[in-house]
Amino acid sequence: MSRFSNLELGGESDHPSRLDPQQLLPDEAHYLGEARTAFENGRFEPGLRLYSKVLEYNPKNAAAWTGQVRMLIELGEYREAKLWADKALERFPNEPELLAAKAVALGRSGDLPGALAFSDASIEERGDTAYVWLARGDVLLAREEPRADYCFEKALLLAPHDWFVTWLAARIRFFYEQFVLALKLLQQAVELNPGNFLLWLEQGHCQSAIGLVGAAEISFTQARQLNPRCEDADHALHRISQVGLVARWRGKLRELLRR
Repeated sequence: MSRFSNLELGGESDHPSRLDPQQLLPDEAHYLGEARTAFENGRFEPGLRLYSKVLEYNPKNAAAWTGQVRMLIELGEYREAKLWADKALERFPNEPELLAAKAVALGRSGDLPGALAFSDASIEERGDTAYVWLARGDVLLAREEPRADYCFEKALLLAPHDWFVTWLAARIRFFYEQFVLALKLLQQAVELNPGNFLLWLEQGHCQSAIGLVGAAEISFTQARQLNPRCEDADHALHRISQVGLVARWRGKLRELLRR
């Protein structure tokens, strides 16, 4: 079933119209802040619902529309991200970050010419934000163009010492299996925000992907300490322990065979 049945299209509910605009601001701000927090903790499904909640109070909130598209992208639902971006662009045809988000959805869906066109449009609309440049880097990586490196550098320059932007850049690198470059970014993000369990968790996944098992175990352990309910960290540590057990048995077998 399409997610459109669960998302607020804006203007379809008469609830906001019954209230004074000044009464809406606290609720709108509250849900927008909750959505951002969900995003920062990698809780993309709740983030999607929270951005939808923002639109119940203010269907003209372009950031919430863009946030929904970005959550769908993070969830890997690129077709719906594109459809939702089209809905949003009917209202905000010149919104740079919305154009950028659609570019990413197109690029990850395989429409590389369309992705570049929307990325170009996002920059032409004076889109000089970190996300616009991250999105362009995403599109250029999909096109396997080396110019992507400049885009990530530009994004980080626009948001210096911002762990969130650094983390987002790492996620893009990881998606395209550039694990070493992703790890470098995650290490920077951890330095900026060492108390965030998700950064340690994703750092562990990068380390594991390139064979740094010992370092990965430390990262996963740290993630679990920061968030004891993190099942992903538990599963990762279990896999590492199983690999270690197999390696030890292989070593013993080789020793027996040499005798």
